[in-house]
Amino acid sequence: MSGPEISSYCPRFQRAVEVIGRRWTGAIVRALMTGSRRFSEIADTVPGISDRLLSERLKELEAEDIVERRVVPSTPVRVDYGLTAKGRELVPVFQALGAWSERWVALPAAAE
Repeated sequence: MSGPEISSYCPRFQRAVEVIGRRWTGAIVRALMTGSRRFSEIADTVPGISDRLLSERLKELEAEDIVERRVVPSTPVRVDYGLTAKGRELVPVFQALGAWSERWVALPAAAE
């Protein structure tokens, strides 16, 4: 493999992996890659996540400026979540990871 030399350890890379690698975070970001969604739509897209944990992860992603929460003034008030510019820059990373996973990651028999 050619390209720039990569050091053994990089604190920024480590932090990025820890942010994106938290349980459910990748699935939430992936759900938002096609556009803004309401909380319930994200919950429907990410099977198995509790409302409490989804709320927690969305707040963490907001704090990292990866996701933004938009309040739409309507009756009733609607809240949408979408990727920020920083979050949208993750799209090619997730696409590359998706392609890699299709090639190399086997699923347990029950999950296929």
